[in-house]
Amino acid sequence: MSAIKEELATKIDSTDWLSLRAHLERGGVIIVDPMLDLAEVGAAVANDEVKTVERWLLSGLLSKPSAEQIQAWDAESGKSFLCLIVSPYVLAQEERPVKG
Repeated sequence: MSAIKEELATKIDSTDWLSLRAHLERGGVIIVDPMLDLAEVGAAVANDEVKTVERWLLSGLLSKPSAEQIQAWDAESGKSFLCLIVSPYVLAQEERPVKG
């Protein structure tokens, strides 16, 4: 694991949609598909790995929140996300309920 990825992995935090929504106004929120490792995506963004990030964007693994997602998350109080700030972006990944 790269040093930057290791460092970013320690900065992943959990937050709710309301806190995240504030960043939405300035267009800084990027939704990361749960198939991707959040620290890996953060490292790719921080290292300006354009080809990798473009591939994820084109395949839909990275995206801006859609109007439908925003509406659903607004309606779901307490919706939680893992988030990682890689300025100027806030990378967010839906937290999935743990099945037990």
